[in-house]
Amino acid sequence: MKTNGPFVEAQMLIRKPAASVFQAFIDPEITKNFWFTKGSGLLETGKSITWEWEMYNVSSTILVKEIIPNEKISVEWDQYSTIVDFLFEATGPETTYVTIKQYGFQTSDEELIAEINGASGGFTTVLDGLKAYMEHGLNLNLIADKFAKK
Repeated sequence: MKTNGPFVEAQMLIRKPAASVFQAFIDPEITKNFWFTKGSGLLETGKSITWEWEMYNVSSTILVKEIIPNEKISVEWDQYSTIVDFLFEATGPETTYVTIKQYGFQTSDEELIAEINGASGGFTTVLDGLKAYMEHGLNLNLIADKFAKK
């Protein structure tokens, strides 16, 4: 996965098998426990899916570009017109190293910096929530509380 230009990358070791961690991103009934609140369906190659964050009254549509079971999910994200790759590397029978990489940003200067900062913090929060949910069964409400009213 060679990228030209700026990119965002976040990563985390999850102490669960790669198949389980992969499924957590494919199935919105699992994903809603650590990221968005609602997904329009299972991720499948060629399918457009809507993800909703109901607490903020926002949604995004992604187009699933590629799926390699238990290894990779690649989507085109409408919000930034970028590609986001979710990579799953089995580092043992009960551990998976997850990397999320976003690239292909269409902006520049201050707008690009804002998008990169937001994506970097956002994907780090997603991975933190994934770890808490997958390893301990906890939904920490990280996304809901990230922009909570003061």
